[in-house]
Amino acid sequence: MKVTTVGVDLAKAVFAVHGVDGRGKVVFRKALKRAQVLTFFANLAPCLIGMEACGSAHHWARQLTVLGHTVRLMAPQFVKPYVKTNKNDAADAEAICEVVTRPNMRFVPIKTAESQAVLALHRARQGFVKARTAQGNQIRGLLSEFGLVIPQGIASITKQIPRILEDAENGLPDTLRALIARLAAHLQELDRQVHELEAQIQAWHRQSADSQRLSAIPGIGPITATALVASIGDAKVFANGRQLAAWLGLVPRQHSSGGKPTLLGISKRGDVYLRTLLIHGARAAIRVSADRLAHEAWLKRLLDRRHKNVAAVALAHKNARMAWALLARGQDYRPDGRPVPLAA
Repeated sequence: MKVTTVGVDLAKAVFAVHGVDGRGKVVFRKALKRAQVLTFFANLAPCLIGMEACGSAHHWARQLTVLGHTVRLMAPQFVKPYVKTNKNDAADAEAICEVVTRPNMRFVPIKTAESQAVLALHRARQGFVKARTAQGNQIRGLLSEFGLVIPQGIASITKQIPRILEDAENGLPDTLRALIARLAAHLQELDRQVHELEAQIQAWHRQSADSQRLSAIPGIGPITATALVASIGDAKVFANGRQLAAWLGLVPRQHSSGGKPTLLGISKRGDVYLRTLLIHGARAAIRVSADRLAHEAWLKRLLDRRHKNVAAVALAHKNARMAWALLARGQDYRPDGRPVPLAA
């Protein structure tokens, strides 16, 4: 019997695989060690392989595609309803094998190694930023116990720590002075790491035409542009800009019934990091780039009647749709808000 579809439940050491033929009859159920996976699929005729979009999924998708197979990745929440019995690796593999054949299933684009490397820079930078914020808050909290209050902001800590350590009359014990000096040095090291990673992201941004195209949109800078380009990949996998905005969780949730539509707040689905960058960028554009947004009459009307945070989300939604148009259609952004073909 010829295997046509295989479901693979990814793991760190032991992979569960479930294969069926063209009529849906089970051909094999196996548990493969990590070293056996490529050998097994190399000896298998080209077929459709389904996997959950989880850790290492993009790596295995690229490896199996090289062997001639068609690989499709799916969000884990779409697989869960197809698990028939108690959850285990074999049941998950069987459910994946069934889900990948559904005609209306939505699949996750396979990322290239270069895109994943850029996103790794973003994740590492995000981790250093969180650690830097936590370290700054710890320093501020320890000093406040001794009556020394530092204003919010990393810059305030960096500016005032040397003065506090040199002041011999502020009543700080020597033990605490040594500790604060150590924590301040750690804070400076975290700040240096953040700036170095940002420099690497900027270098990749200067080499990417798509990233430079997106950074022309008010509210999208090099950090957001590189993250969008690396995460989206081929924008044509989305039928339109609204699908991209929905993928980012920037569209309203629905709770409709009986023909009565009920729209709630944004769904907040998808990548939290991308959505955060877009919303913060839109908020910054509204605050400091009013002149560049003068053509956005709808945004001015919205700001007149709604809270500025609502307007920021609306602008982030529009920027996401505009980013799709620029990437999918190969267009440049014009300050008047209308994209034009590159040939123009």
